[in-house]
Amino acid sequence: MALKKGPSDLLGNSAWNGIAFAVAVLLNLAILPFVIFRLGLAAFGVAGLVTACVAPALMFSNALGLSTARELAQRLAPADRDEAQRFFATALTLAIVAGGLIALLLGLVGAPLARLGFHLGGPAADDLGLAFALAGAGWLFQCLFAVFLSLFTARQDYRRIASISIAGTLVTTMSMLLLIPLVPRSSTFLGCQALGFATNFLMAVSWSRRTIGGWLARPALDRGALRALVRLGGWQLAAQAGALFAGQADRYLLGALLQPQFVGFYSVAQRLEEAVYIGVLKIGEILFPFFSTLQREAEDRKVDLLLRSSWILNVLAASALGGLIPVAGALLHRWTGAEVAAEAQLVLVVLSISGILGSSANVFAFYLLSQGRSGSNALISLLTGIFTLATSAIALPHFGWQAAGWSTCVGMIAQMVTTVLLLRRTFRLADIWSRVVHFVLVPLGVGIVTALALRAELGHASFDHAPSWWYVVSLYAISAAMIFVAAVAASQLGPYRAVCWRDLRAIVARFLPIKAI
Repeated sequence: MALKKGPSDLLGNSAWNGIAFAVAVLLNLAILPFVIFRLGLAAFGVAGLVTACVAPALMFSNALGLSTARELAQRLAPADRDEAQRFFATALTLAIVAGGLIALLLGLVGAPLARLGFHLGGPAADDLGLAFALAGAGWLFQCLFAVFLSLFTARQDYRRIASISIAGTLVTTMSMLLLIPLVPRSSTFLGCQALGFATNFLMAVSWSRRTIGGWLARPALDRGALRALVRLGGWQLAAQAGALFAGQADRYLLGALLQPQFVGFYSVAQRLEEAVYIGVLKIGEILFPFFSTLQREAEDRKVDLLLRSSWILNVLAASALGGLIPVAGALLHRWTGAEVAAEAQLVLVVLSISGILGSSANVFAFYLLSQGRSGSNALISLLTGIFTLATSAIALPHFGWQAAGWSTCVGMIAQMVTTVLLLRRTFRLADIWSRVVHFVLVPLGVGIVTALALRAELGHASFDHAPSWWYVVSLYAISAAMIFVAAVAASQLGPYRAVCWRDLRAIVARFLPIKAI
């Protein structure tokens, strides 16, 4: 039952991941203006701070889910069923025991620490205790869900993963529409998210019992499985810590230094950038179980797949994220109003640039994790987090809240440098530098330069009233298309132009009802 996936299968998996994320993004972005209007920016900022406080717990749940998926992906043959069951049972025990303790801790001490660290008070923070309790419960459902999800991830069953994700998003959105008008508080917003996570967990349990029930097991501890999960998960925990610092540093410092509404402004800009960034990441997420099956492949084969995958995702990331840069002001104005647009558009531009820079490490991170080299991932993430946090601590007190985002750029530059150096050390091939430049750095650099040039020409229009959605969508689509064309054209100037063109033709042939040129 070892799963061998060809290029067509990988493209299909990416499509399922992309569909699920597109639905989630559209619903989340559509509901956000409604949430801000009903809650107010202060309460929305408090909800953002609670989410940031719960984020450290994701280090545990994400590391556990990834470690379990990797171990199960290598044990899909019927002869390995007993060993796979031991890994699943051990992971489930860790999620129940350790996850339950973490959720309890969040519910008990989260509110007092947040009041102390962020100076929270007033009506927007009256339900802080309930908000932390609901956020902690939602995280616990995420933690348990991560273990059951690993069963589908190991089998690269992204059709079911996508269906589960869409169902959870629909429940979250519908509950917000129904409950927030009745109880417009930050705890209601977080409780609706928890309902979505609970839906994901229950669906994963139900489907796993129906389709792969023979591979499930009751909670139990197996020493060998525990050592393997901890060995890989320990480094992954460190990697998650670096990612946490990089992703939440500005929000923590804004909460400590300024009023919650500024956290709200930042959260709006960050949510837009994250929606696009994570969307691209989700499309590439299918590479993790795929790389896990390449343990016995030759190094040349691994390098070829790694760098070709990097080029495809980097062109996509540069186009999708770069398209936000010219349209930042118009999009925020249409979506959330003139006040948020005036305050947050520059932050959105800076965060989009940092997202493009950060895309340099994504595929390599999946490869390192699949090969059990979580120590290298931890090094990349920790260095990124250190540079981000240090820059935030210096910039925000001196330049105010709109300096938020520049620290993320500095962190991503550190991440890019570290990634390139690790690539050189990992693959000792004579032409590795030229390949890294062509497949990794050129599409990202061309994307940033083209996006900034388009912003200089198209992005400074002023509006007496909110621009139409047709204007916003058209400007974004034109910008993204021009960046895509520029990145593809740049790929045809280097020594690996034939490889890039062949892969692009294969993608067109797979998804469009016409023959590739």
